[in-house]
Amino acid sequence: MIKAAKFKVLLSGILVSLSLMGQFAVGQGGQRDGAGRPRGAAKPITVPVSIRVREAKREVEMRFVDYLLREDGEMQTILSVRGPAESPMSLGILVQDDLVPSVASETRTIADFVRRQPVGSRVMIGYIRAGSLDVRRKFTTDLERAAGGLRVPLSSITASPFNPFVEVIEALRRFDSQPLGRRAIIVVSDGVDVSRGLDSASPGLSVDLQRAISEAQRRSVAIYSIYAPSALVVGNQLLGGNGQGCLEKLSTETGGQAFFQGTGAPVSFDPFLKQIDASLRRQIALTYLSTHTTKGFHRLDIKPLDRDVEIRHPAGYTR
Repeated sequence: MIKAAKFKVLLSGILVSLSLMGQFAVGQGGQRDGAGRPRGAAKPITVPVSIRVREAKREVEMRFVDYLLREDGEMQTILSVRGPAESPMSLGILVQDDLVPSVASETRTIADFVRRQPVGSRVMIGYIRAGSLDVRRKFTTDLERAAGGLRVPLSSITASPFNPFVEVIEALRRFDSQPLGRRAIIVVSDGVDVSRGLDSASPGLSVDLQRAISEAQRRSVAIYSIYAPSALVVGNQLLGGNGQGCLEKLSTETGGQAFFQGTGAPVSFDPFLKQIDASLRRQIALTYLSTHTTKGFHRLDIKPLDRDVEIRHPAGYTR
């Protein structure tokens, strides 16, 4: 009887311990934030970071630059830094199909840019037009074939898209089939969204612009934009200014850069493409462990410790 009593006490103790362990495990797997919302698990996040090194320190290697990375104001742990050698570029080139006829002369310039990309780069060619995105070349490492997918824009109002950002989002989804790493899009567009009336053309009011930014941040794609007017914009400085503002926001928020030359079509894309080429060749894929596990937007602040290094990175990401 004594042994049986001792056994019951021992069994009771084991059950209590298991119960406590189970509660602890549930607490660890189902953490909640200050508002009582469930939190997910910490996970690695990759962001595109473009590096610019001042002339005096051209010998600085991208992989040996140290960074301080804060997410929502808190320091995060950097897991890896991959440059061109470890992570070939996945690059999409999008041209809006209703741009003014002078853009046709830049087709060869863009094709030459594609041919100059490093071996191993994956390039997609698409046209933003009425209906859905016209993908002329799916992602391919055959740079000559990719360059051959470029054609002269239709330059007709009948080809005008619903708005350019819807098809930018469509192009971003194509990156889901590509390896996670160095990614970018170059979009040649008027940046004008009048799908919900003239008010939606404003950078602060375009719903689809913000969706494109969020999708690019989530997929770690830096977007570079070149402004060129369409028939809709010619002679309308207000629309042109709003379009440029939208492209500026799209590029800045995703870690890219916007290029324009007044409110008219650029004399040549070549200077812009040379700057973009230099930026892409200095782009790294920086992966860190995100400890902020709640859903929503998380702001990033990345700073290089070397004073002679300047960087461009996305404003954040949406979880």
